[in-house]
Amino acid sequence: MRTEQTPGTATGSEQRLQGIGVSPGIAIGAAYIGDRGELPVTESRLDPPQIEHERGRFADAVAVSIKQLRKLKARAMALPGSAADEIGFVLDAHLAMLANSRLIRGVHQRIAKSRINAERAIQLEIDEIGKTFSAMEDAYLAARIDDIRVVGARLIRNRRKKPSVPYASLTGGAVIRAGEITPADTALMDPRRVGGFAAELGGANGHTAIMARALGLPAVLGIPELLDWARAEAPVIVDGTEGTVILEPTPETLRAYKARQQEAARERRLLNRLRRLPATTRDGVEIRLDANVELPVEVEQALANGAAGLGLVRTEFLYMNREDLPGEDEQFSFFATLVSGMEGRPVTLRTFDIGGDKLPEALAGYATSDIANPALGLRAIRLSLKDRGLLDVQLAAMLRAANSGPVRIMLPMISTPSEIRRTREAMEQVARRLKRRGVRVPKEMPPLGAMIEVPAAALAADALAAEADFFAIGTNDLVQYTLAADRTDETVAHLYNPLHPAVLRLVQFAVEAAARRGIPISICGEIAGDPRYAALLLGLGLRELSMAPRNIPRVKQRIRHLDMVAATRRARAIMDQSDAERIAALLDDFNATAEGAATAGRRRKELTT
Repeated sequence: MRTEQTPGTATGSEQRLQGIGVSPGIAIGAAYIGDRGELPVTESRLDPPQIEHERGRFADAVAVSIKQLRKLKARAMALPGSAADEIGFVLDAHLAMLANSRLIRGVHQRIAKSRINAERAIQLEIDEIGKTFSAMEDAYLAARIDDIRVVGARLIRNRRKKPSVPYASLTGGAVIRAGEITPADTALMDPRRVGGFAAELGGANGHTAIMARALGLPAVLGIPELLDWARAEAPVIVDGTEGTVILEPTPETLRAYKARQQEAARERRLLNRLRRLPATTRDGVEIRLDANVELPVEVEQALANGAAGLGLVRTEFLYMNREDLPGEDEQFSFFATLVSGMEGRPVTLRTFDIGGDKLPEALAGYATSDIANPALGLRAIRLSLKDRGLLDVQLAAMLRAANSGPVRIMLPMISTPSEIRRTREAMEQVARRLKRRGVRVPKEMPPLGAMIEVPAAALAADALAAEADFFAIGTNDLVQYTLAADRTDETVAHLYNPLHPAVLRLVQFAVEAAARRGIPISICGEIAGDPRYAALLLGLGLRELSMAPRNIPRVKQRIRHLDMVAATRRARAIMDQSDAERIAALLDDFNATAEGAATAGRRRKELTT
């Protein structure tokens, strides 16, 4: 966290705190101070006669928690848009954790075997589950420990009969500052009465962040000392775009941020008008913009933001926080809901991308977690092919879902052509078994594609293109593996740079190989959703980009201002460079020039209308 002081008014000095911007926008209002989240827990030893009594009190806390969540779910159905669906999914997940789950069983066992109080047993069991989740390579999946921790905090509060801070009664555009804000807390926030929020805990991939975006509330999380500066009713600014919280801002700062609020409102109106327009460059080249999703509730967001299809559906969450494997029918229901919801638009389903040093409990018997180099170990397609039982169930569910609409199947972590051939053979075998069962399958098998996310795949892209029906470049892993830099490790995160010339050359290799073979190629990493990179990606030959739904309008706006000839010329100039800083300068200069021309054009249009 960074803290800055500026000259203040008579009430004190302006304080700027830096965190993680998880929901864009600016909120300005009076501060409402919440609590620091979890209650402190101490360990107490139980005498043998006390064990059953303690287990009974824990069971009472579970029952109260279930009642609270069901009541909250009923109230949350009145939330606007996709927020109701999102919180409904979250609360269903929380209710499942309060059933006969690993968490509940583990707490009962710790009370009985370790003879400790329920609160400490809850804390220890959550810590143990967290070790499984937090070490996973996927940030979204690693963040799911937040859900378990939130359920644990609810149990502890109900065990102690201490309710959490309510937010339903706030008025006047209050800006909430708290130690932690849970998804259930956000369900009680009325966007007409709450301006935004900031908290000491949380990250961009948690359900609190997803809910904030669904509700349109500016939010900043991950500010460790936020409440150290707390003063109720004092003015505060939350800048969810930049990740900044400003306490007791000066009059000059307030004027500047109010002007930014007005400009942001004007830009939102402009982006809303773009949703139904095609992503076409100024010289008539049409670009396909798809959405990356995790959950069925995100389909509404994808459609609302103008997605042409789903370019990446992650399936890993189906395996999380459970001891059993998801069956064919469960996976089919999930896939079919997505495909039907997209109303005839194509859906790309990716087989699961999990493994490495920490496996979900459901997959514990399929691979060892005791390995020296987890990022290079048994994960993704390697794990799927090692045990066909895992792969065949996913393929069967995907083939059945393909009866509901156009489906493509994508394979992660591909490094050799044989992996694609073996998966295609598996898909054909699964299709024959389904037919023998009397289950309808599509007349034509869904296209089978390969993710280009390891250097070997990009360098051997011509060989892979002979086996695959399409490519999708996963730049997040491609950058990491090419530069040997883990972006989640702050000691080397500065080396993680998608504009490194080695990375760009690998992207170029894959694009050119796909063109030679005549197969589609898309890009679905984070850079696809950043307007900064749009001109470069298009100039390199990409015509399909897949991104988080909320990023589609802004990328579309950038594309509609681009000239493809100019973008291609600049991309060629960039590919002649050997220095990442020079590449960044050339790209940013091109973007600034194009944006200046677009702004001038808009102003001329406004003057003539």
